[in-house]
Amino acid sequence: MTEQLMTGDEARVRADDRAHVFHSWSAQAQIDPLPVAGGAGAEFWDYAGNRYLDFASQLVNLNLGHQHPDLVAAIERQAGRMATIQPSFANDVRGELARRIVDVAGAPFSKVFFTNGGADANENAVRMARLSTGRRKVMAMYRSYHGNTTTAISLTGDPRRWPNEPADGSVVHFFGPYLYRSPFYSQTPEEETERALAHLEQQIVLEGAATIAAIIIETVVGTNGVLVPPPGYLQGVRALCDKYGIVYIADEVMVGFGRTGEWFAFQGHDVVPDLITFAKGVNSGYVPLGGVVISDAIARVFDDRAFPGGLTYSGHPLACAPGIATFEVFERDGILARVKDLGERVVRPTLEGWLETHPSVGEIRGTGLFWAIELVKDRDTREGLVPFNASGADAAPMAALAAACKKAGLWPFIHFNRIHVAPPLVITEDELRRGLDIIDAALVVADGAAA
Repeated sequence: MTEQLMTGDEARVRADDRAHVFHSWSAQAQIDPLPVAGGAGAEFWDYAGNRYLDFASQLVNLNLGHQHPDLVAAIERQAGRMATIQPSFANDVRGELARRIVDVAGAPFSKVFFTNGGADANENAVRMARLSTGRRKVMAMYRSYHGNTTTAISLTGDPRRWPNEPADGSVVHFFGPYLYRSPFYSQTPEEETERALAHLEQQIVLEGAATIAAIIIETVVGTNGVLVPPPGYLQGVRALCDKYGIVYIADEVMVGFGRTGEWFAFQGHDVVPDLITFAKGVNSGYVPLGGVVISDAIARVFDDRAFPGGLTYSGHPLACAPGIATFEVFERDGILARVKDLGERVVRPTLEGWLETHPSVGEIRGTGLFWAIELVKDRDTREGLVPFNASGADAAPMAALAAACKKAGLWPFIHFNRIHVAPPLVITEDELRRGLDIIDAALVVADGAAA
């Protein structure tokens, strides 16, 4: 393709987008989305030929990267054989994917309810919890994101919830563990676990344990900080749920399917929830797909009682086919093991080194290929490099950091005062190190703002 044609295509894409596409979470006149021409593996590129390492995995979605040939071929084969079928029929790829998912989830899971994505997975998980317990309230963390539908946005703790209120009035928020900015004045992970669980139990009691249907937790909090729970915390939540008859929902929409080096992140914490929600990595987002993995006990509730929910595209064949291919690629290429290896051998020591070389780096945390670098003005006070929920001029230091990364060929995941590291799980070691080098160099911008 000639440069002239590429420029013409870019102009057309940009014009159509600006004239007709209404973008999420945006003031429409204040944005100018980059026209993207294509992608492969851990990179994508624009119409001018500028290539970017995708360190956001298109919002932590593309676990197997752009245009993985096995996933593309699975969609092509399925489209040629059966492009769609309504959910009331049995379908081979839908059934096989459900079987594979419950196999890796392990006991006591036996069923999968397929949805279009993560938000409606969380909506339906909450519905299952409410119907199976006969209770209404659901508890969720302040630092969380669970989706943009009515109950899901109510569950969400971050500022995206604010303009959508009131929505589901039966949601109660609580503080989860966050040692670096502990609301409990903890000094050690053990203290944070103990105090966070005591806080949660007190809130359960004061809200009325008999009124609470579920507690929903992102196993590793995603956009709101890559907060890995301290040892024993999730086990403590499980114990509280058992004590008070509450359903434990693990939101694995962002961290499921290998992001932390486990099929599901909860499997690294010696705990088993009652319901698991998933999306994104199940097929790298090639076709929209999510779902709820249901334990035997909750599934039995609906043996002779109709579940009052459904979706026209539940378990869509074009989405399930690349889901099956995802399992085959993971097993053939040892994806889980390489994620753990790259995370511990490459990412962790590199980021830990930045604590010594960059005064703006307050803390690094993460696991597998899911990390956050928290940036501060002052390490002693831990004041964020930008204010909470900053925008406009207040967010300028982070905008400058993002611009420096993009100029050097890396598309970053920036949120509040953090830069996240979440590349496709198929990224090569050379690409990963190159991307980390780009962030390392760009952090000089943050250091200047912190000085």
